[in-house]
Amino acid sequence: MRRREQAVPRGTHHSVPVFIHHAEGAVLYDVDGNAFLDFGGGIGCMNVGHCAAEVRTAAQQQLGRFSHLCFSVTPYDSYIRLAEELNRRTPGAFAKKTLLVNSGVEAVENAVKIARAYTGRPAVVAFEDAFHGRTLLGMSLTSKVHPYKEGFGPFVPEVYRVPYGYCYRCSYSLTYPTCEIRCAQALEDVFARTAGAVAAVIVEPVLGEGGFVAPPREFFQILRRVSARHGILLVADEVQTGFGRSGTLFACEQLGIEPDLLVSAKSIAAGLPLGAVTGRAEIMDAPVAGGLGGTYAGNPVACEAALAVMKMFDDRQLSARAVLIGEWICQRTQNWKSEFPLIGDIRGMGAMRAFELVRDRETRTPAEEETEAVLKYCWQHGLIILPAGTYGNVIRLLVPLVITDDQLDEGFSVLEAALASVSAQVAVAPRN
Repeated sequence: MRRREQAVPRGTHHSVPVFIHHAEGAVLYDVDGNAFLDFGGGIGCMNVGHCAAEVRTAAQQQLGRFSHLCFSVTPYDSYIRLAEELNRRTPGAFAKKTLLVNSGVEAVENAVKIARAYTGRPAVVAFEDAFHGRTLLGMSLTSKVHPYKEGFGPFVPEVYRVPYGYCYRCSYSLTYPTCEIRCAQALEDVFARTAGAVAAVIVEPVLGEGGFVAPPREFFQILRRVSARHGILLVADEVQTGFGRSGTLFACEQLGIEPDLLVSAKSIAAGLPLGAVTGRAEIMDAPVAGGLGGTYAGNPVACEAALAVMKMFDDRQLSARAVLIGEWICQRTQNWKSEFPLIGDIRGMGAMRAFELVRDRETRTPAEEETEAVLKYCWQHGLIILPAGTYGNVIRLLVPLVITDDQLDEGFSVLEAALASVSAQVAVAPRN
């Protein structure tokens, strides 16, 4: 840790002061020989688990052939095969094409570039509590200022923001379903003011860093109708929801929407750097030849890893496993609100679950300090788990989908002990 502080800038913050030596499945082993259950999954990259044999073999075999060529110079087969698989597997019964890049935020930036090229319009609509990455455009689309945007402005112009379907903290102080999804209809107000300048609306089917908020299905139906009526492209950011975490390969499949462009990354290649933009063929072809690409984009080792990931999903039925994990979590947590006063909301989709902690259920005051205490208790007792949310008061679950029931039970026992311990401290410590 002393070496890290001397060699690495403080901006590259880490959640847990533990250095990992090796990992397998859903377990991490540190340099001191301690074992930790991994409920963070490298921030959602390890849906197929750490060191999956199929992925490791595919990557090693590709390394024996070549590690890099640059697809923009000399193309290779694995890029094409992966593009074909993504074209086939993403929602939408229409001709598609896929661009491969290095990361989620790079995929987001290219999706915006493609949308602008196709529509001839400059503006983009994003949502409150959204996270779309850390590059300049990614930060501009991202809602949360601290720590992601603090001190890094000015940001990209022509980015407009509307409320997300965060029913637990409704921007209009309404209650579902009487709200009639007022937040989705707020798009009409934005479009009225921007006079046809909007190229795309970018949305996460379930908020990731924003707190694993899963809006009502109607929210997305309205988004689709309103954007289509104004000739605006719908971009689905499935960087964190994608590759089985929600219970289907892509969360859009459960929401009944077919986005014009879909962005994927993270678990696409089991942690190897890779991202993708998949969309309607005519839209993807809008940029001129040479307008898209990158030196390392669609790296051949990462492509082979991604193809192995897809085969694992088919062979092991990992999307179905995500559904079972979600059902297991719902059953395990059904009495949590009565057992733990800190629990304000339990939500999610499939294995993508979260718990929002509050100091008072009436006022819904975020319990950020208490959330930090719960997370610290967990890693001190062998469980790696991560926060989320605009207020830092959400505990999110990103377990590898290969996790066993026994490992889930062990991890939840630690989490329950943490909630009980912190709840007891809150009960006896008066607040000023």
